[in-house]
Amino acid sequence: MQIYLVGGAVRDKLLGRPVKERDYVVVGATPEEMIEQGFKPVGKDFPVFLHPETKEEYALARTERKTAPGYHGFVFHAAPDVTLEEDLRRRDLTVNAMAEDADGTLIDYFGGRQDLDARLLRHVSPAFAEDPVRILRLARFAARYAPLGFRVADETLVLMREMVAAGEVDALVPERVWQELAKTFTEDAPQVFFEVLRECGALEILFPEVAALFGVPQNADMHPETDTGVHTLMVLEQCARLTDDPVTRFAALTHDLGKGTTPKEQWPSHKGHEARSVELVEALCERLRAPREYRDLAVITAEFHGHVHRAEEIDAGDIVTVLERTDAFRRPERFEKFLVACHADSLGRTGFETSPYPQADLFRTALTRTRDVDIQALVAQGLKGEALGQAIHETRVRAVASLINT
Repeated sequence: MQIYLVGGAVRDKLLGRPVKERDYVVVGATPEEMIEQGFKPVGKDFPVFLHPETKEEYALARTERKTAPGYHGFVFHAAPDVTLEEDLRRRDLTVNAMAEDADGTLIDYFGGRQDLDARLLRHVSPAFAEDPVRILRLARFAARYAPLGFRVADETLVLMREMVAAGEVDALVPERVWQELAKTFTEDAPQVFFEVLRECGALEILFPEVAALFGVPQNADMHPETDTGVHTLMVLEQCARLTDDPVTRFAALTHDLGKGTTPKEQWPSHKGHEARSVELVEALCERLRAPREYRDLAVITAEFHGHVHRAEEIDAGDIVTVLERTDAFRRPERFEKFLVACHADSLGRTGFETSPYPQADLFRTALTRTRDVDIQALVAQGLKGEALGQAIHETRVRAVASLINT
């Protein structure tokens, strides 16, 4: 029995990044031998075991064979005679196909170390094309390592395009797509994920609402970058700088989806795009089975981001209406995320990347002032139902009006 550290732990160790989890490959062992040594079997499709003390994963060396379209169509073979090289050959990228033995010696059959140094994400073998999930994983790795200068190798990009043309991406189920998407929003440069998918042709299939934004012009005075798709990814990039919250980042990505359905004769104006954005956000979240917190924040961001941008132009009544309709009084934490997404939208424009955004602070102060309204005093006056609601609203408006006038 020989045990090797493999995959991401080896890659990140060589890059000088923190190693968050360690996976091991065991060569020359049977399931029975692993169980005898106290390992707990947990694998469903192939033999994977948890170490009795560290709880780290140990998988028996295995090979795989494609038997059907999509990403479920594989038959795995694990046996004591499967070599380490055979096991590593089935992995996706060369930088993920390195191993380290018990003495710390690097084992690199496929040039992973060289690709690390060259900052390339390259497929190990043509078998990459057998699993469409690998397109999503590669795009996610690109989002993680782009700040270090990594890019997708040209030949790998060609292979990904061939996979898309062959219909492999069509086999991805919504739950699997969302799983990779949610992870992407935790990476350092999530906008790169969508750039890679667009480059290989998968964006139009997996996220058609986002793909439709590219080539759609906006008013150049407010948007020097003009292209709505470019703006959207700039917003996501800025949002990633403002917060590491994946829910807020999703809202930043989807805030302008309605501009992709604006009739061409109305370009570069996009009147009414907020309502269309809400519909598209809801449809996208339904299709991908997105959690409710993602959907809810994305919806209010799509509908009300323009109001925040115009905070210094609209009146006190409009400001209070936004606070009420976004449920800011009961959900102040979510409202803060909404303001961060609006801030990112303002920064995500060519030449505006470092501009101040006092509009958000105005809304923060307005929320603080209006939360101090004494509702019990209004109840004591005998007000209830619709009359009480109207009185609360009017009191809040007066509080904001005094703020604006000072």
